[in-house]
Amino acid sequence: MLRKQRSRRVLAGVLVVLGGVLMFMAPAIWAGLIVLALGVVIELAGIALERQA
Repeated sequence: MLRKQRSRRVLAGVLVVLGGVLMFMAPAIWAGLIVLALGVVIELAGIALERQA
């Protein structure tokens, strides 16, 4: 994946923030569950990248 630690940390931070924004902005309807799930997946990807650093 990304070999440079700084790039990986920046990408992880962006993914965590983007995931949080998606979870916060998800509407309270069925389509909102899809957005919420996408936010959770993006958040987990960011956390996984951060743990590799």
